[in-house]
Amino acid sequence: MSVPGATFGTVLDDRSLNRALLARQHLLQRTSDDVPTVVEHLVGLQAQNPWSPFLGLWSRVAGFTTADLDAGLSDRTLLRMAVMRSTVHLVTARDAPVLAALALPVMAGELRANPRRRAALDVVDLDRLVERAAAYVRAEPRRTTDLGAHLAQEWPAAHPQDLSAFARALLPLVQVTPRGLWGRSAATTWTTLDTWVPDAVAAAGDLTVADARARALEDVVLRYLGAFGPASVADVQAWSGLTGLRDVVAGLRDRLVVLPAAPARAGGRTRELLDLPDAPRPDGDVPAPVRLLADYDNLWLAHAQRTRVIDDEHRLRLRTPNGRLPAAVLVDGRVGATWAMTRESGGRTGRRVTATLTVTPLDPLPAARRREVLEAAEPAVRFLADDADAHVVRYAG
Repeated sequence: MSVPGATFGTVLDDRSLNRALLARQHLLQRTSDDVPTVVEHLVGLQAQNPWSPFLGLWSRVAGFTTADLDAGLSDRTLLRMAVMRSTVHLVTARDAPVLAALALPVMAGELRANPRRRAALDVVDLDRLVERAAAYVRAEPRRTTDLGAHLAQEWPAAHPQDLSAFARALLPLVQVTPRGLWGRSAATTWTTLDTWVPDAVAAAGDLTVADARARALEDVVLRYLGAFGPASVADVQAWSGLTGLRDVVAGLRDRLVVLPAAPARAGGRTRELLDLPDAPRPDGDVPAPVRLLADYDNLWLAHAQRTRVIDDEHRLRLRTPNGRLPAAVLVDGRVGATWAMTRESGGRTGRRVTATLTVTPLDPLPAARRREVLEAAEPAVRFLADDADAHVVRYAG
């Protein structure tokens, strides 16, 4: 057992940090925990694309089926809303009020700093907009376009898209089902968090009170370390989108251990990382199976320095001007390839659907690794395209 507050002398390299991260993410070995427990442990999964958390959970949970997540979304144990980094995540109803309360000031600040929204901000009373938008979506869930059109009745000089964006930034809004269910196509439709899960909001209490917010911040930092540590203050801030966490972390130091890590660059200074005393830190030589990740998986977005999961050269090569990230393949625990899936119709009737998952390595892989990747891709394409008639895996290297 590690002693809280202690500093340990063994310097962790990227491989050791990688295995610690994979163990906590259930990517060394799938967990048998139920879906809400896993989502809560991970402090949410990114879910801009509705299918993404399905693959994220399939890669982490033994025996996971799409019905497991559908059930949680349908009974409102789970929901989709913008929280960390102002992006849509799958979170539990119990976590949603806390994470939303912490994220709302960040989203409000980003809104006011966005130069594209400046003209609309100059003509809109934001307090009145929040009041009007909340009443409208509480009456019944509303599509984004309807919300914007409704608000434009009061502010015709502003673009409806800007007005709906203001509402999403200033209100804790939930994307309601059937949006997000497996194989269902539905327009993005919103209501307020307190309308969708009133009991969870009531149980969370008033998170605008300074003491309650401080306790919530401390709890989220500790949970982040449990899912993504060891980590630095900069890592926590990169994952959460929050700033000014140094004092919060300082107040927790007597509950944490200090772990030295290899410098970010050759010749640099040893970094100081913090961790929970009893969190798993497996040996760096522990084997890591191939895993397919969804696009934007938090695994490679959760640290300021990401070399524990991807080389800087590869990360820069994959970066696009709009910040879009491809779906990745972990090879020996690191991002070693990307993947994409296409669907084609054919056959006599033109109705036979073939799903093809193509893996593209970032660097040439040895034959043994290539076989591992293809073996992992086979069940993945069958899971992702469970309605297809035929499934194909291609290796583009």
